[in-house]
Amino acid sequence: MTSHSPHGQLSLRTVQVLGGGNAGSSAHVRSLAAGLVARGVRVAVCAPTDTDSAYDFTGAGAEHVPIPRSSDPGSVAALRAACSNADLVHAHGLHASFRAALALSGRRTPLVVTWHNRAYVEGPRAHLLRVLERRVVKAAAVVLGTSSDLVDRARRRGARDARLSAVAMPAPDAATGRDESDRSKTRAELGATDRPLLMAVGSLDRHRGYDVLLDAVRAWRGLDPVPLLVVAGEGPLRAELQGRIGNEGLPVRLIGHRDDVSELLTAADLALLPSRWESRSVFAQEALHARVPLIAAAVGGVPELVGDAAELVPYGDAAALGGAVVRLLGDPERRDHLRERGVRQIGTWPTEDETVAQVLSVYDEFTQLRPLS
Repeated sequence: MTSHSPHGQLSLRTVQVLGGGNAGSSAHVRSLAAGLVARGVRVAVCAPTDTDSAYDFTGAGAEHVPIPRSSDPGSVAALRAACSNADLVHAHGLHASFRAALALSGRRTPLVVTWHNRAYVEGPRAHLLRVLERRVVKAAAVVLGTSSDLVDRARRRGARDARLSAVAMPAPDAATGRDESDRSKTRAELGATDRPLLMAVGSLDRHRGYDVLLDAVRAWRGLDPVPLLVVAGEGPLRAELQGRIGNEGLPVRLIGHRDDVSELLTAADLALLPSRWESRSVFAQEALHARVPLIAAAVGGVPELVGDAAELVPYGDAAALGGAVVRLLGDPERRDHLRERGVRQIGTWPTEDETVAQVLSVYDEFTQLRPLS
């Protein structure tokens, strides 16, 4: 039986396509699905089974369609079948968008693409990445970038229509109700009972800037007590980073992947984001929500995301990063100012409802729904 909208029109049928799905894009699709369903839109989310297990798209009212990861040769065929009755397909991320473009080949179904981040490759693979990006923007009716530099990148690749779509993240609620006792327990667990606690979160990949972060530790090793840097995340650089920490005797702990980042963050004195590039960093948003002063590299979409509510330093400048840490730890008034500015900055970010409304207005441009006869 065909479902209908409250206004007497055939319900819009959309398919949201995720690849592996990083935290930002997966959380956005979950939020978007819930908002679209509440507005009478039919939503199917094509994503690997483990992504649905983590983000519960079905709990948001969407249909989950298990799709193999891009490495599986059957993924495009499965995606093509899943999109067969869609009025519009919305793909999130470059690889998901490329597979969606292949799946829609020969069809007139509009493809909306959101770029949440960018890939880092060098050498011959960099050329292949540019080719992939050009193929995607050529197939897309519109490319939505979560930061201005992603919009510019899409335009450079030949996008016929590229727009800023500063997606909202659900406000973290894991720290709600946590008191000073909880904070003390977390600090004790991490080994920072009587010393400042610095926190960084993200996969242990080259572009995250952790090599620069370890260089910056030299700036605060002479403080008394010596601050402890805790890094939550896993990745290919773990052995290399752990080797440096051991060989140089650095006050740093790698604690691996954690599902309780919001709770950990509430226990921190400072949050550090040394990445080579970020769009709308989930960690930066969590830091401001948790009222934890943030020091970040001034790259990508970070400056427009945080405004004057964070200390921004040049990427790759270990001395500037370390100096900012030392200054902030010694200036409680400045930390309070950053917390207050953070509250104001959060107020400038789009709400989940505003994000859904913007996306739905884009859908309306590219679909024609006929009233019931």
